[in-house]
Amino acid sequence: MESKQKLSINHWAVEDRPREKMMEKGAAALSDAELLAILIGSGNTEESAVELMKRLLQGCDNNLNSLAKWEVPDFSCFKGMGPAKSITIMAALELGKRRNLQTAKERDQIRCSKDIYHLFQPLMCDLDREEFWVLLLNQGNRLIDKVRISTGGIDGTYADVRFILREALLHRATQIAVAHNHPSGNAHPSSEDRSLTQHIQQGAKTMNIRLIDHLVVCEDSYFSFADEGML
Repeated sequence: MESKQKLSINHWAVEDRPREKMMEKGAAALSDAELLAILIGSGNTEESAVELMKRLLQGCDNNLNSLAKWEVPDFSCFKGMGPAKSITIMAALELGKRRNLQTAKERDQIRCSKDIYHLFQPLMCDLDREEFWVLLLNQGNRLIDKVRISTGGIDGTYADVRFILREALLHRATQIAVAHNHPSGNAHPSSEDRSLTQHIQQGAKTMNIRLIDHLVVCEDSYFSFADEGML
């Protein structure tokens, strides 16, 4: 019986080769599936790497943010996606997230809620649990540091106001912003979020520290207490 071989990119027609297309037209001309095909190099016995990646992307609604949350077992549901190929894609997506983080670090002055969101979204977008962070600022709204206060579960996390204010005092911050994520994707604050915000604001005020905002961060949206006039 004739054995079936994987059809590697080198054996494709020239017009179908994403590497050559990238060299000729640039990376922006390639689809997500073509870029991922370059990473894995070959498909399986029934489909090319591009075809495999198109089908894989359909499994996450063609959303790279959703794909970034996949683990090796998720990829292994697709024929031809072994651990090596899966980890290659996971590493590439992690690099993309780190690039966003480096860009966020360059935004060292916080002017509005969107600046805070751009700082925390790369940190929180792939989490399946809640985390609570404090952003420490000087009088000129310049970033001093950002500190994770607590990590919780899917349904919530506990943030101790004393820990938040301690970090502000240790870093000599005169202004702070706090942020936490909702893995559910619903950015609307809970009654606990509202109560915690009031306690932080009251505690900070006694120490002459200004709470400039509290953000509820989701993958593609956020809620700002300051923008909604709740501070």
